[in-house]
Formats: sequence, C-alpha cells, structure tokens
Amino acid sequence: MSEGMGAGRSGRRTARPDRGRNYGGPGPADDGRVGDLTGAGRPIREKRRRKSAVPLWARLCAIFGAVLVVLSGGTLVGLEAVLARFEGAVTEEDLFGDQAAGAAEKKSDIKGPLNILLVGIDPRKPETPPLADSIMVLHVNETLDDAYLFSMPRDLLVEIPRFSKANFPGDRTKLNAAMSYGSKVPGEKLPSAAQGFELLSMTVSKVTGIERFDAGAIINFGGFLKIVDAIGGVTMYIDQNVKSEHRRPDGTHRTLKPGGGGYLGPQATYRKGTRHLKGWEALDYVRQRYPKNGVTDGDYGRQRHQQQFVRAMADQALSKDVVTNPIKLDKVIRAAGESLVFSGRGHKLIDFGFALRNLRSDSIKMIKLPGGGVYEGDDYRGEQFQPVAQEFFDALQAGTVDSFVINNPKLLNKVK
Repeated sequence: MSEGMGAGRSGRRTARPDRGRNYGGPGPADDGRVGDLTGAGRPIREKRRRKSAVPLWARLCAIFGAVLVVLSGGTLVGLEAVLARFEGAVTEEDLFGDQAAGAAEKKSDIKGPLNILLVGIDPRKPETPPLADSIMVLHVNETLDDAYLFSMPRDLLVEIPRFSKANFPGDRTKLNAAMSYGSKVPGEKLPSAAQGFELLSMTVSKVTGIERFDAGAIINFGGFLKIVDAIGGVTMYIDQNVKSEHRRPDGTHRTLKPGGGGYLGPQATYRKGTRHLKGWEALDYVRQRYPKNGVTDGDYGRQRHQQQFVRAMADQALSKDVVTNPIKLDKVIRAAGESLVFSGRGHKLIDFGFALRNLRSDSIKMIKLPGGGVYEGDDYRGEQFQPVAQEFFDALQAGTVDSFVINNPKLLNKVK
C-alpha cells in the first residue's frame, strides 16, 4: 500500500447490556461519565459510576466536524487570519507511534480513500487512565467528496493485542478498555492518552480490517459545550416525543432517588417537530434511550438522534452566520482547538480541512452496524456484531461499499 493511501482493508447480573458488569477493564458509565479508577484493569461497580451532562457519540462528531467545515469555509472571512488562529490552538501529537517507529513525514498531497479514527474521552483526574467513551471511523471515498461514518460499540468484545509499551500482555475484553490499558507508562504516575490511542487504533484495525488510519483525533469533551454556545444552539428535527431522564425543564439536574435506581422531579420534554435547542437541551435530548422516556427503539433511537444532531451541527457550523462572523468563528475555532489532539501522520489538521473541503454534511452517510449482547447465563459480557458488519468491513476493503450499502439499505441511519 502506498504511504498516501489510507484504506487498507478498506458485576452485576442483569438482562440489560448497558448496565452489565464491566469485565476485563474499566468502562464508561451509562450516560458517559467514568468512575474514578485506581488501576486500568479493575472493574467499576455500577453504584460508584458518576453521571455526566455531556453525551458521547454526538460530542465527538460535532467537534471534529465543526473544525473541518470551519476550515473549509475559512476563505469567506480571510484565510490567513483563520489559519493563524487555528494553528496555535490545536495540539498535534503522535497518536500512532510513528515517531517511535522512525516513520518519515509524508510529503505527498492527501489522497483518498481515507480512514480517520475519532475517539472521545471524558477525563476526570490527570492520574486516571483515559477511557474511550466514543469510538468512530470516518471512511472518505477516493474523490474526497463522499463518506461513511460508523461507530464501534464501547462494549464490543474484542481481542486487544499485546502492547509492550504499557507492559500489557493482551486480553479479550471490551473495546473501550484498550485505551486505558495502553495508556499506562511504566515507571510514570500519569497515563498517556496518546499512547492509549495507539493501542486502541491497533485493536480497531483488527476488528475492521483497516490496516492503517490516515489520521486520528482525541476529543476532550470538557470544551464541547463552548462549541454549542459559540454557534448559538442547534435547530434540528425531533422525531418522537421524549422526556429527559436527567434534566428538569429549567436545565438543572434531577435528584437521585434515595438509594439509587432513578431520579425524582419534573422532566424536561422535547416535543416532536423542528425545534431550536439550547446547548444543554440538544445534548440532553441525544442522551435519552429508554422506552419509558419515549425513545421507543432504545439505543438505536439514541444513535439516530445523535446522528440528526451531528447533521444539524455540521450544517450550522458551515452556515454563513458562523463563517462570516469573526466573533462566532473565533469562538468555534478556539473551543475546538482546546478540545482536540490530532495526528495527521505527517499532515496538519489544516491540510485535512482543505482536502475535505468538498465534503458536506449531506454527503456523509451515517451507518448503523447491528449487534447484540453476549451473556454467560444472566451475566452480560459485552456486545458482538451481526455478520452483516463483517460484510460491510469487507466491502470497505474491496472498494465496493457504495453498492453494498445500496443492497443493504437497513444499514443507513436516515436523518431529517
């Protein structure tokens, strides 16, 4: 494969997967926050998990998408000024171990197809090993104007390979633990998120058959709300009446029931139809997944709502209201820059922004890869893909993904 080409092979018994015990490694809480860890391999008891006001899947895409579309539209407000501000804001690190391997920086132009690995983390303490709360792959076609975006379940049961940098012997466990295991630096107190990303990318490669990612990004969710605020909220279509599990109508958090097991107090409500949502409303809406709160199709509904949110965020970040408004644009750039660690394997993030300038939100197809829970008796062990997911990965490798998706329309998450 040429260096410029990115697509290779292009403790609790319960019947509810998302509340299962975390085997073989730490895992994020049901709503996105991670519990405090004393070691990368220790399970976290559910009752100790902490709640988060920030969702997972949507936060990741919106930040990275906002970065790309703002850069692509930068000529509208003065390219040199945009590049100067953004260049100093983004942290760029070696996320794939290329420097350690002595890899030379690429000098050729960016060419398609491309595969970009996006990982979201929600850190709590510097000494806490980072967990991969969201794991997504953006596959861009050869002409760089069409793409597929799919997520890897955090609880997917996988073989995490041996990783000598962290003295990790390898294990079969949940995918989101790979970053935590890989982040351990022998002899050091603080973990390395960049090193953890390297092991996670190796693991995702084994599952998907994508031998080499062209770029990668770690998104720190702490700065995401600034992006939502910077673009003035989002207008999006709500496809079913939903009540919030976590928030009151005024945006404050509902009170936990004594002893746990739910919340008390009035619930924020999101009515079906096109609505303009404040930042906290949009983020809260795309977190909801329980049928009792109106999300009749559970986690698949949550994924669909997150994708609708991503589409709305991308459209609004690309609008003239943002890219021609120096104040809004600067806020978006700075907020995204503060939240992003990027590796272009020899290319700058700005280079990718220009390379993907013809990629628009309506040309990114949102893919849902069906799966199901794996149990030992009543014990939940994780998730596994249905066979069609492997067929999708094979189509990426063969360069036939367009026709495969046409013949398997159920894989498309349609958004309005």
